Amino acid sequence: MTPGNKTAIISGASRGIGRAIALELAREGFNISFNFLKSSGEALALEKEISDSGAKAKAFQADIKDYVAVKSWVDASKELFGGLDIVVNNAGVIKDKALALMAPEDWHEVINTNLEGTFNLSRAAIVGLIKQKSGVIINITSVSGMIGIARQTNYSASKAGIIGFTKSLSREVAPYNIRVNAVAPGFIETDILNDLKDEYKGQIIKQIPLNRLGRVEEVARLVKFLVSDDAGYITGQTFVIDGGLSTV
Repeated sequence: MTPGNKTAIISGASRGIGRAIALELAREGFNISFNFLKSSGEALALEKEISDSGAKAKAFQADIKDYVAVKSWVDASKELFGGLDIVVNNAGVIKDKALALMAPEDWHEVINTNLEGTFNLSRAAIVGLIKQKSGVIINITSVSGMIGIARQTNYSASKAGIIGFTKSLSREVAPYNIRVNAVAPGFIETDILNDLKDEYKGQIIKQIPLNRLGRVEEVARLVKFLVSDDAGYITGQTFVIDGGLSTV
């Protein structure tokens, strides 16, 4: 897909992987629409950074768990930029805890944000993509949804669900020239990992064959490839970017 006047909509892009994806696609010439819930300062800073670079960007306050709010965000984005071409389901939360200690609200918060949020944005955008018979959807999942990680039953379940969602939807919309793929990062340098103690971070790195954490820019470049014409014959796949973690 040649960017030109194309628009990408990205959930949870104020920081971390989502922010890196927004910047990477903006550099490729895409208009960028993204949402935030509470981090207005970070969202407005990203909007300004992209705008200052010469691309177009708009931050919208919308709860990814609220379908009505997400639909309003999608509609407003299409009106502002004249259409929608790329959907990146990135928004997610982690509330790790052993299942025996996990409160029901911790389960529902993660499932409703990660999995239901993916449904909400995809559902709000899919009819328009079908009508125009083009588009790309990228779902950010995790190696946790593939190999399972202790104390992450909620997170692993949500991310495994996204992989199944990706496979099923890719078959539904392939006749309309819409591609759907997933990206499964391992341990990536984000705010969550940066807050960990060095000792625990060192234990994580020892599990990774490449002996380092991944960088958000590396994930963003993979997404850039998957939305491009170079990936035009790829759909329904999950691409792992974890330094070899899931091969151990």
